[in-house]
Amino acid sequence: MTPSILPKLWQNGLTDNKVKVLEWSSQSPDLNPTENLWVELKKRARARRHTNLTQLHQLCQEELAKIHPTYCGKLV
Repeated sequence: MTPSILPKLWQNGLTDNKVKVLEWSSQSPDLNPTENLWVELKKRARARRHTNLTQLHQLCQEELAKIHPTYCGKLV
């Protein structure tokens, strides 16, 4: 089966089974809250000094714990 036929078959299967599909691209960073959270974590991690992977891991855990759930809720 050629790759160009697959998306049409998937769409037909979803439609036939009355599956509701979201109308946006799952790869869009504007619509994917995880991508925006990573941006915030990277910004915070860059602001701190680390000299090895262990320190980077530790500071990422610390900074992630500081991000308030309200901020995460706003991303969604």
